Amino acid sequence: MKNIFSMAIVASAALVSCGTVQSIVQNTFPYTANVLVSTGVPAGKEVSSTATATNIQSWFGGNNNAQIKDVRVSDAKLSVVTPVGGDLSAIKSVKVYISSNGSSEKLVASRTDISSSTSSLNLDLNNDTGFLDDVVKSSGVTVRTVYELKNQTSTDMNLKVALNFSSVPVR
Repeated sequence: MKNIFSMAIVASAALVSCGTVQSIVQNTFPYTANVLVSTGVPAGKEVSSTATATNIQSWFGGNNNAQIKDVRVSDAKLSVVTPVGGDLSAIKSVKVYISSNGSSEKLVASRTDISSSTSSLNLDLNNDTGFLDDVVKSSGVTVRTVYELKNQTSTDMNLKVALNFSSVPVR
């Protein structure tokens, strides 16, 4: 019985250490932006909202020597913050771009023909973007969200765009 208990402790420690090594080897860092959809926004017209990526700036901004590489968006999600219980049925399409002072704008995620009546949905990642090392290591990182409504909303909506970036350390 002691042997089984000892083996279980050793196996648990090994699994925990593998998870720790994995998180050190592959870093992930989140970014969220709020997008206000006002009642005055007309349907059928693309509207743009830009936000400064302050949390990305605090990690890497302007630091070309940051010890990471192969930065890409690993997950992108759109969700309704307010009104509570609201859904995405008024949204027709959404596109998310990222840029910085030292790089041109790149489409990182999008979704067209949204027919979801849920409060959140995953966006399709743009795999053609390539790595975003030059963007996140530059200063002035901004995220621009472009959306189009199917119909006008009866109340203001606050949406959250959540991007998760992944990277690997420079060796």
